[in-house]
Amino acid sequence: MAKMHFKHATMNSGKSIDLIRTAHNYEENGYKVLVIKPAIDSKGRDCISSRVGLERKADYLILYSDNILDILKGKLSDISCILVDEAQFLSINQVDELFLISKACDIPVICYGLRINFKMESFAGSKRLLEIADVLEELTTLCSCGKIARYVGRKVGDNFVTDGEEIVIDGTFNIEYAPLCGSCYLERVKKIDLKSIAKTLRR
Repeated sequence: MAKMHFKHATMNSGKSIDLIRTAHNYEENGYKVLVIKPAIDSKGRDCISSRVGLERKADYLILYSDNILDILKGKLSDISCILVDEAQFLSINQVDELFLISKACDIPVICYGLRINFKMESFAGSKRLLEIADVLEELTTLCSCGKIARYVGRKVGDNFVTDGEEIVIDGTFNIEYAPLCGSCYLERVKKIDLKSIAKTLRR
């Protein structure tokens, strides 16, 4: 039976590159894939775009209110894999629909996305994927300090912020995101003095 995969990571970890590579591997061996992208991710328009310049056109742009079962009805007979970019932006129902497709149609579904937002809170889509995906895989990248980055900070100009709407696409309204390790997130975003806390706790 086919599995649903959730490959999660913070920014700059190569999620889009991995999706494009996986699609290419299937197609190079004569198999067809479907590539899905939530429409709210306006970066790259209708393409999956990586930070190193690789691009691939998405087959479907999905609105938050869309029923994926309706959209893909009659279109899966020769499909060997479904690949989903920015899966954190899916609704809970859409994640459930993709899980159903993987089991009913025996088609692997590989979802790529962020695990948590800039407030250290789960996206609805990511939370559901963590709950029901058959396979969880962490892709990693480095924080500027050299440790593994598992968190993401939102910057407005040069300053990290902790308030604002959950979904604002990178590059919009002078907003950028940075991959951070846990220590750097607490120190640089939350402004917590970890050394002082450690000194107090060790007394």
